This record gives sequence, C-alpha cells and structure tokens, in this order.
Amino acid sequence: MKIFYCIFGSLLIISTFIPLIPNQHWFFRVFDFGKVQILIFQVLLLIFGFIFVKSDVFFYCFQIALIGCVIYEVSLLYKYTPLFKIEKHIKTNKASKTITLISANVFQFNKDYQKFISYVKKQNPDVILTMESNGDWENAMQVFKNNYPYFVEVGLENTYGIHLYSKIEIKKSSVHYFVADDIPSVEALMKTKDGFEFVFFGVHPPPPSPTEEETSKERDGELLSVAKNIRNNKYTSIVVGDFNNVAWAKSSVLFRKTSEMIDPRIGRGLISTFHAKYWFLRFPIDQMFHSSDIFVEKIEAQENFGSDHLPLFCEFYIDKKNNVQDDLVEELEKDEMKEVNEMIKEGKQEDGERETVVTE
Repeated sequence: MKIFYCIFGSLLIISTFIPLIPNQHWFFRVFDFGKVQILIFQVLLLIFGFIFVKSDVFFYCFQIALIGCVIYEVSLLYKYTPLFKIEKHIKTNKASKTITLISANVFQFNKDYQKFISYVKKQNPDVILTMESNGDWENAMQVFKNNYPYFVEVGLENTYGIHLYSKIEIKKSSVHYFVADDIPSVEALMKTKDGFEFVFFGVHPPPPSPTEEETSKERDGELLSVAKNIRNNKYTSIVVGDFNNVAWAKSSVLFRKTSEMIDPRIGRGLISTFHAKYWFLRFPIDQMFHSSDIFVEKIEAQENFGSDHLPLFCEFYIDKKNNVQDDLVEELEKDEMKEVNEMIKEGKQEDGERETVVTE
C-alpha cells in the first residue's frame, strides 16, 4: 500500500508543477488540461493515505505536500465554479436584444450531417460557427443559407476548415492566417437589426500534442494575434471557438489580459466540452471571451450530435451603458506585452509569415 501511495503521490505532485516550467513543448503543456482530474486524484489519495498508510514522519510530510498541491489546484479552479460570486447585472433599456450563438467542432470525420443540422434547427441560433468543417460538411450545411443569408465559408480537408453562418448582417469579413497558411480564423463585423455593431472572431488553433504540433507555439501565437487585433480595434467584441487550451493556462491568461476581455465561465462553471464520449476525460477547451459591454445570460455545453466535442451554446446582449463588468477586465503587467510579442513571433517562425484575405 505504501509503495503505491508513494509512487502515485509523487506522480501527482510532479504533474501539479510541470505546467509551471516555461517550455512550450507538448509534454509540459498537456498537464495544463487535466487540473480537475489531478485535483480529484489528489483528494482521493489523501483520504486513502489516512486510511491505509502507516503514520510516520515521512507520511505526514508527504500528506502536507499533497495538501499544498490541492490548495494550489483549488486556487486555480475556484473562480470557475458557482462558489465564486460575481456582481449580477441588470439589463438597461439601452441594451440590444438577446443574441444566440452555437460554436461547434463538428469533427471532420463525423458523417452524421443530418444530426447536427437537426440540432441547429431545434436551437435556432442567430449565429453558427463550425470547425473541422471540410468540403463535405460545407455541402451539407448549404441548407442553412435558407435562414442564414450571411456567411463565411473556408472548407479545408486538414481538420481546420471553419464556417460562419449568421442571421445578423455581416458588414465586413476577413479570413486571417496569423501564424500558419493552413489554419484560418474568421473575423466578421456584424450589425444587429436594432443597430448594435460588434466584431465576431471564430478561432481554431492547433493543439500541442504528439500527433499534432510538437509545441504550443502556433496555438499561442494565433490566440495572442487575435488578442492584439481586438485590443487595437476597440470594438465591442466576442471570440469563440475551439481554443485547444484551458482558461487557467498561462497563454490563456495572457490572451485575456491582452484582449482586455472577460471569461464568462467565471462564477458559472468549467463547461467542459471535450471529449464528448468520455465524461471523466473532459476538458473545457471550447471557449468564449467577450468585451465588458457584452453580458452573457446563458452559456452551456449541449447535446452530443456525434462529434468528439459537445457544442457550446451562448445567449448574450450588448449594453454599452452598463459598466458593472469593468472590474473583471484584467490588464497586462509590466513586461507582459513584450512576452506576448515574443510568443507571436515564435508562432510565426514555426511556419513563416502569413497573409490575410479580406472580403466585403
């Protein structure tokens, strides 16, 4: 029992602090994702130790180390639970009507197109963003154009196709290739019928993993490029998509600070979306961030339509006269912008400088 306790406990302690090593190789970054699972195992091992392991000086030192790890993990995750209280907002009479959107990684090799189409029809959102949507998916989704007259379609066969369909007017759209010429992100300037303009970003950077990218440099460079774009345009903005990242990772924190946006999961819950089939190995990598004048009424992971991701559904409105969320905006600290610029540069160096294609 003690051998198991020591070996398993050592692995849990090491896995807690590996993400603190400033290395973008996938081995170091993959431990960012499993914080919830690691925390659960640490708590279970603490209980196991008190019941089954003989008490001595080494045991108590080891338990103290595990308790320290638990406290650290809780400090990271606490604000992504309903226990973290945030100020409630009241919609003013100057606010927009409620806008709904669905962000879904459809899984390119999922052929059950009709199941996804039926799901979308049932929810009837104002905006649809799909990722991993290739030519076959694009053909299947042509039916959306009956109700969604505004769209941006980038059908690719490399699992990084991306499509945007909208009932809301798209005044201008851009397809960006910030760090890689085969990984697009979509930007659209939208205007609602009641006169509110906002910028919508759809993103899907590559994950650091043994089967994808060896490092997180392209992912981090892509996300931080989007963040700087948002910081500079000063529009009401929203970013959604498969970030292939978790909110507490360093690059996510830098994204939030650089863009001066808010994570709506704070005070609500993790809202994990991947992997759809394995509830215990599920991580919150499909995300949404928004400027302080956007107010989220509802955000949740919804029903499985056959993909390896659950779709993310959100209801929000724009209220420029309400500043109750301003305190949730975090600012970059000294020298962090220099770090952001360096990470963007490293991301571009992974695959060369890229172009932007603009359509109006």
